[in-house]
Amino acid sequence: MNWLNSEAFVLLDQHIIWSDMIGNILGLITLGLGWRRSLMTWPVQFLSGLVLFTAFYGHLAGSAGKQVVVMVVALYGWWQWQWQRGRGRADDGRITVRFATWRERGAMLATAAAGTVAVALLFKAYPSLSWDPWPDAYIFVGTVVAMYAQAKGMVEFWIAWLLVDVVGVPLNFANGYAFSGFVYVIYGALVLWGMRDWWLRSRRDARPTLEGAPA
Repeated sequence: MNWLNSEAFVLLDQHIIWSDMIGNILGLITLGLGWRRSLMTWPVQFLSGLVLFTAFYGHLAGSAGKQVVVMVVALYGWWQWQWQRGRGRADDGRITVRFATWRERGAMLATAAAGTVAVALLFKAYPSLSWDPWPDAYIFVGTVVAMYAQAKGMVEFWIAWLLVDVVGVPLNFANGYAFSGFVYVIYGALVLWGMRDWWLRSRRDARPTLEGAPA
């Protein structure tokens, strides 16, 4: 598997490695499947995390750790969406989406803030784990929050991914993972598109309840 971390080609003076390229192409597919609310988003996301882990391992601890979290939460998301489908909480075979409550938003923000501080302090205490403790911690924790929101079918998951990408793009370029940086720019546009679709769909899904029909 050493070929995964070998150079594939050079783009705009940036050296592109196979694992970085393949993992992020799978990530783009995952994003498209998530926009479609397809259950297949989770196994593809798991595979993307596995490939990207090989790219980051030994170089960017926070980003490598992020991929471990991606794989674990992908399993959780698969279970959550299967559960919702089994309970009839999915329309046309796909998951039903909604906005988070204010309590859920507050809990996610508090978790993100406290988690980022805790993980950053861990990275600072053990410098071998990370070259950039605070950005790595932000990405690590932000990914957990984003994927949790996605597993719960919350529209806010798109916003969380945008906030992660704001730090992830420059960090990837700075550390030589150019393909990740290029792809994250594309992610930004797709995330805005997906967020609009989920927002409109959440209003449609909520309409029967607002009109007094059974939920």
